[in-house]
Amino acid sequence: MAARMGSIQIENVQPQLDCGRYPVKRVSGEEVRVGADVFKEGHDELSVVLRWRQLTPRKTDPAETPMRPVGNDAWEGEFPVFENGLYAFAVEAWSDVFRTWSHELKRKVDAGHDVSSELLEGAALLRATAERAAASGPAGAFDASLLREAEKALQGGQSKSAVARALDPRLAEAASRYPDRAAATRSQHELRIFAERPRAVFSAWYELFPRSASPDPARHGTFADAERMIPYVQELGFDVIYLPPIHPIGRTARKGRNNSLSAAPDDVGSPWAIGSPEGGHKAIHPQLGTLSDFKRFVRSANEQGIEVALDIAFQCSPDHPYVKEHPEWFNWRPDGTLKTAENPPKRYEDIVNFDWLGAEREALWAELRSVFLHWIEQGVRIFRVDNPHTKPLPFWEWVTAEVHARHPDVIFLSEAFTRPKMMKALAKAGFDQSYTYFTWRNFKHEIEEYLKELTQGPAADYMIGNLWPNTPDILPEQLQQGGRTAFLLRSALAATLSSSWGIYSGFELCENRALPGKEEYLDSEKYQLVKRDFDKPGNIRPWISALNRIRNEHPALQLYRNLRFHRADNERVIFYSRITPDRSSQILVAASLDPFAPQEAIVEVPLVELGIQPDETYQVHELISGERALWQGGTVQVRLTLEKPAAVWSVLRFRKTEQGFDYYF
Repeated sequence: MAARMGSIQIENVQPQLDCGRYPVKRVSGEEVRVGADVFKEGHDELSVVLRWRQLTPRKTDPAETPMRPVGNDAWEGEFPVFENGLYAFAVEAWSDVFRTWSHELKRKVDAGHDVSSELLEGAALLRATAERAAASGPAGAFDASLLREAEKALQGGQSKSAVARALDPRLAEAASRYPDRAAATRSQHELRIFAERPRAVFSAWYELFPRSASPDPARHGTFADAERMIPYVQELGFDVIYLPPIHPIGRTARKGRNNSLSAAPDDVGSPWAIGSPEGGHKAIHPQLGTLSDFKRFVRSANEQGIEVALDIAFQCSPDHPYVKEHPEWFNWRPDGTLKTAENPPKRYEDIVNFDWLGAEREALWAELRSVFLHWIEQGVRIFRVDNPHTKPLPFWEWVTAEVHARHPDVIFLSEAFTRPKMMKALAKAGFDQSYTYFTWRNFKHEIEEYLKELTQGPAADYMIGNLWPNTPDILPEQLQQGGRTAFLLRSALAATLSSSWGIYSGFELCENRALPGKEEYLDSEKYQLVKRDFDKPGNIRPWISALNRIRNEHPALQLYRNLRFHRADNERVIFYSRITPDRSSQILVAASLDPFAPQEAIVEVPLVELGIQPDETYQVHELISGERALWQGGTVQVRLTLEKPAAVWSVLRFRKTEQGFDYYF
């Protein structure tokens, strides 16, 4: 005889990304909320569970968590992602046969029907349930006895006591613990969650060139020089030091100062022109030091609470050992010369690209995977990947999965200032963080629209935006023209709009000398050594330190998807909140978008979101200046100056105590 089939429909299981092709991202320690539409013909009572398991770094047996109905055939439940790694989940549902029978019985009893036959039917259900309880082991023995006693009571014919026993909620509860799941329905596919380690979501990056770290402007810097800068970076409050490529630099077509095609004998070249007779992607530039020196630098940073991020640029100088050892990995012109990299009108004469999809791609991809694994062995767990949008998506999907399967704590930052769909595709393919268009978003409407897309839209499930006001490649127009105030306001926005942000060295000194007509630095550090006076008058080091201190002290700024914008009656003032789900950390931010004049605005405080009554008095602590004030009502006037173009408030609630009034939060 054919087994009984189920007819429960399970639809719209969330969260999922592209029908489950890619994992959704969450943070280890979080509860993942799962929703689904679950329904069946008729009036059956349903039981729905969330089945979940860990896939990496270790496999676990499935666990189950009951889901609860929330109306209109929608169900929801949660499961914990307690460890950094990959998880899978599905939804399963079945008819709760005894509870369905019990509800039908009550309706018939209430209608005055004879229920003798129904009681015999219930007895049969209890008999089968008792057998399942007994088979479940010692824990089910007590329930099996209870169920058998109830079975006998129902077999005694229709009576008030039999009906009362049949409708006892405790009986239905016991029977539900041992369901017949032979006809259960499970959602079609297991969906996946990748639980990031916390730093993948909450991080503050500082980019520096070790070769410029020498106190002697005439001498090439070393890792030992860079190591002496770690306390400075720590003082600024950054927890990631990002290094551009540290490998040998080619001589062929080496770039001179300001990207000149003619290099002088002492020009150091671009670190992104990787490879020389001294080695390639697994080697250290000889003038920086040795591999032991690099590992000591990493250890020293770690001891001071800072991680080292390494730039991975999968491109080569024509002098790279790969060119001679594996010419089949490269693109060659018909005349027999190597094809150099181009992005018209730009040309990169000192760089050649791989033939990513050629016949020898399997060996090439395996070698490039080994580059990541090599630096992981040296203690690196964070990689900023250069121009990933110019390499095939199938490679990134493969290599990030390969690395994450072995080392789920590795963080990949995508340096892709490119088309929006490509940036999102890279995030889906495995990049943990991404650069964003924030660098060019200056006006209120475009900042609000773009940050809503990043932190509240569908992309928030898989793309974590890391906000950078500048990079070695980009000196935006506002920083060129807005002076010190522009640096103050752009850093305040970057540090408080997202949970991750970064600056390139010199930002804190308000460096803004540009090539005429371009968003590029004059005398760019990409092509020469740069000597900086980090005590330069007019620097904003205290401001940067305060922003990072505030971020570390207030959990609301450490979450990614909690940004909400609120009304300010001045288009040159932006106002927003960051609140933890339990309201234990509540942050309000007002920032001027005008680097040339003070601004005032009346802002609408989100009282409902803060849990504050309209007539309630509450205290706010402005965290940059340390000033405190009492606010009441839903509107407040704020003033922002050129010296202080942003304000960050922590909201403090009052409560009555035996000693008087105290505040909390």
